[in-house]
Amino acid sequence: MTPMHSTQSDDPERAWLVAATLGDAPRAEIEDSLRELRALAGTARAEVVGETLCRLRALQPATYIGRGKAQQIAADLQAAGANLVIFDDDLTPAQGRSLEEIFGMRVVDRTQLILDIFAQRALTLEGRLQIELAQLHYLIPRLRGLWTHLERQKGGIGLKGPGEKQLELDRRRIEQRIGRIRDQLQLVRQRRAELRRGRRRHGWALLTLVGYTNAGKSTLLNRLTNAGVLADDQLFATLDPTTRQIQLPNHQLCLLTDTVGFIRKLPHHLVESFKATLEEVNEADLLLHVIDASQPRVDEQIDAVEAVLRELGAQNKPVLAVFNKTDLDKGRNQAIRLADRFRHSTAISAATGEGTTALCQTIADLLRDRVAHLHLKIPAGEGKTIAALHANGKVLAQKVRGKHLHIEAIVSASHAATLDPRWIER
Repeated sequence: MTPMHSTQSDDPERAWLVAATLGDAPRAEIEDSLRELRALAGTARAEVVGETLCRLRALQPATYIGRGKAQQIAADLQAAGANLVIFDDDLTPAQGRSLEEIFGMRVVDRTQLILDIFAQRALTLEGRLQIELAQLHYLIPRLRGLWTHLERQKGGIGLKGPGEKQLELDRRRIEQRIGRIRDQLQLVRQRRAELRRGRRRHGWALLTLVGYTNAGKSTLLNRLTNAGVLADDQLFATLDPTTRQIQLPNHQLCLLTDTVGFIRKLPHHLVESFKATLEEVNEADLLLHVIDASQPRVDEQIDAVEAVLRELGAQNKPVLAVFNKTDLDKGRNQAIRLADRFRHSTAISAATGEGTTALCQTIADLLRDRVAHLHLKIPAGEGKTIAALHANGKVLAQKVRGKHLHIEAIVSASHAATLDPRWIER
């Protein structure tokens, strides 16, 4: 199977979608998955010209959907002028090769499609490294199929043909490249750890936005912080994480980070490759799980996000469910239904700003144990202490009375513990 964007032709991608379900699985479930595949194809700039829903008794090892069904689809492809077939599930290398022979055109699976989108969207060096790492992991088990045209040239006993030799060379090169990328990403992790330590010294709470792709995380980040990040109506509109400062109603300063959106059937090696970025999830003091409450299958999307959080080891993090798009009737009604599923929740519209003030207050309430509202009487000669208050908290008022400064400030609980108790006015 080859990448979606071929360098050999400038023809537009005209895609035919194929989704399969086993046994008596609900048709609505597979239709919803196919709808999502259609959105993924559009995000990858492919024009969808047709689709096939297959209900199978069992998956076929050679062709996934069976040779007869594949031949039926092949006729539809020719009539529609398709030049690409996209499957909603992962295919083995052998299945991909067999289907390409039957269809007479390129075949990509869901993982390959997602990797293609990520490759288009990665803007930073870190993002590009993580995508390359995922692509290389995807490629390794498929190397043998790239050299089958040389296998007929194998020699006698004890002699390996040029195809086998090239396979070993390619595998070695890929493994060496994977090692170099991992080393570079380890440096990224170390830099992130240093930044986090600096944030901890200031006592700032770390908030991380998580959620299904296209749930509205970037729109919410823009609404709360004027971040100016891309918030397009597409899956995976933003890939690289963005962190901005936010001040809560109690004057507490926090850092809010947007992360890549999750999706059902998110490839495991893609999660592994993005561990450097997704560490922000594990380091967060509070996860804001942004949920598109207007989605018909919102429960499945919530399940998908929670599955990825478990894979990251973040399932026990404090979570605030943020039901988005409640300016729509469907969203408002489903938010009411879903509220019992979460210990803490709030309803908003990131697009209009409705409910965001209450959201910030809820965050402040959940983090209230992290801050202290103090009235201090500090000797005027304690310049370092006064400077530290300004650097590590929010000074609300300051007056000089004789040889003392009377200060009202919001500081982190950890910083409050370092102050001389005699300076704290009860």
